[in-house]
Amino acid sequence: MSVIRRHPVLTFFLLAYVLCWGAIPWQSFFAPGVLVAALIVVSLTEGVDGLKAMGSRLIRWRVRWVWYAIAIVVPLAVKFASIGLNVTLGASVAEIAEFSVWYSLPMAMAINIVNPLNAQLPEESSFRGWAQPKLQATRTPLAATVLMAVGVTVWHIPFFLMPQFGSSPVEAAATVAVTFWYAWLFNHASGSSLITLIAHATEARSKRALCGGPWTTQPG
Repeated sequence: MSVIRRHPVLTFFLLAYVLCWGAIPWQSFFAPGVLVAALIVVSLTEGVDGLKAMGSRLIRWRVRWVWYAIAIVVPLAVKFASIGLNVTLGASVAEIAEFSVWYSLPMAMAINIVNPLNAQLPEESSFRGWAQPKLQATRTPLAATVLMAVGVTVWHIPFFLMPQFGSSPVEAAATVAVTFWYAWLFNHASGSSLITLIAHATEARSKRALCGGPWTTQPG
């Protein structure tokens, strides 16, 4: 317990790796394991007060409306800009999924936000809802985010190496980038992991809608 109390965030990441990667022998990835790891470590080190603080960040909705707008507009703008750049460089126009999918996009985002079996809720409630502010308690936001970027990128390694997930090692750079983006958004939106959850859900669902891929669950 003394080691866990001295290094709670390191313990959290190590436990998250064990729980989430434990499904790899079955060619899968247990994304909710990251939330389970956070709940275990917070319970052991901070007790009920820590769990309440973690939960309060997840339901912190009283923030300026502009942060809701930024959380939705920025991921969509990035997706459209990346498509435009690819086309400008000579790629064929991306095939957008059935137009009807855009009608269901808000509902899919809402389900993604509340469904603990999807990756976005476990990630944001634990990464931003606890680990980020925990690191920032004794470090600058920049230093804390650098450590978060390392931990989160390592957590995603199976997705870069397992072909069934459709990712590649080069996407580790994108994982680092969005870790900084979510940290910036979290800190500016009054420490609301709800806002980063909305941004994460928007990014994940807009990617599937624009690319026409399956609407499956995987970490973002």
